[in-house]
This record gives sequence, structure tokens and C-alpha cells, in this order.
Amino acid sequence: MKVSKEKAAEHRAAIVTAAGRLFRERGFDKVGVAEITKAAGLTHGGFYGHFASKDALAAEACDAAFQESLNRLAQDEATANGPLAAFLDRYLSELHRDRPDAGCPMPAFATEAGRQDPAVQARFTSGVERFVAVVRDRLPPSVAPEAERNARAVTIVSALVGGVALARATAQTDPALSQAILTGLRGQLEGLIGGGA
Repeated sequence: MKVSKEKAAEHRAAIVTAAGRLFRERGFDKVGVAEITKAAGLTHGGFYGHFASKDALAAEACDAAFQESLNRLAQDEATANGPLAAFLDRYLSELHRDRPDAGCPMPAFATEAGRQDPAVQARFTSGVERFVAVVRDRLPPSVAPEAERNARAVTIVSALVGGVALARATAQTDPALSQAILTGLRGQLEGLIGGGA
């Protein structure tokens, strides 16, 4: 039975969403196509009608996960504390630490993106560049010149990714250390943002 273009687009989006969630939760190599299609509510047989390979899906899922994360960052701007305060609070939260499947793709994919297909690597790199640019653009005007803004944004993003990765890795065996990583990093990043978040 042939499905409409709209239904095919819905199926493709469901596969991408399910893949992004599962890849962030367990990693690219720990999830198979059959599991992804099942999580999307579809059968395994139709997968290759949407994607040429699992690598092609991984590249698209990586890109979609970055867009989802960047959309949340833009929503954080509605706070009274400044454009980066709510972002730091959310990013360095227990919820973000404990839900990699729904969180930013950088800490979830950073250690394995370099071992993936070149298309996945390219999408990951592009996502990191976009993320750094969004953080840079939200730094206060007092952070100048442009080279300093770029360096500071790269430092902030790198610290966030590393901090969340470490907090996740220690959460089960040493919850106090995990929390100290999140809290301590939040305090240190306020200074990099420039005069408080």
C-alpha cells in the first residue's frame, strides 16, 4: 500500500526523532535500525525507503538534535536575568544530566562523533559551530573585541560539554561529586559570561 507524501514525511520525522533520542541515550553504535523503527512506531522494512543507510540517518538525527537544543537556547532569552542565565541553569541541571536522550547532543556524541561516518562528523562539527555562534552572540556587549568573544564562547561551550559529561559519568557512583561539578561549573561560568549571567 502506497502512503501519501505527508504520511511518508511523518514517518521519516518519527524515525529521525526516535534515532536522535536513542543515539543520545546509548550511542550511535549501540542502537540498531530495527530498534529505531520500532521506537518510531514503524516496521523495519520501510527504513531504506527513507534512508540509504544507518549512517545517513545518524547524520540527519545529529543535525535535528542540535536544532532542538538550539531552539531551547533561544527560548531561554525570555528570562529577566539575561540571555545566558536560564541557559546555564537548564544546561547544568540535574534534569539535563539525567536525561541525555532529551538533552544537548554535544555531551552525548562528543566522544564518538570522531569515529563515525564523515557525514555524521560534518553534521556534528556544524552543530558545534552553530552552538558556539549562538552563545557568542548572547554574550554582553562589554565582552570585546570579537576575537575575545569567540574565545570566550568556545571556552564556555567546551566547559559545559565536559562538565555535563563528567557529571553524567559520576552520577551513579558519587552523586555528591556529580552535583559539585554542575554547581561549581555554573559559578565559574558566570565570570566568563561577563559580570554575571
